Amino acid sequence: MAKTKKVSKPAKISNEELNKLQGVVNMINKSQMQIGVLQTNIHNLLHHVAGKNDELTIMQIDLEKEYGTTDINILDGSINYNETN
Repeated sequence: MAKTKKVSKPAKISNEELNKLQGVVNMINKSQMQIGVLQTNIHNLLHHVAGKNDELTIMQIDLEKEYGTTDINILDGSINYNETN
């Protein structure tokens, strides 16, 4: 019966491979962190826009009461009354 020769398996990858692997994983982690920061900024901006939309709605109600319309040129402030007003 023939004896089989055992092949030893390496215990570690090379330092070059380890450095490359660590670099790739670090870049993924950094990119994921940046995505998180961007998502937080988007979330905060959406809340800001929602608040400004509420503010605009209140202004439109006040303008409607005062002038009977909300059709106002935002460049010069002129009121555009329709024919029924």
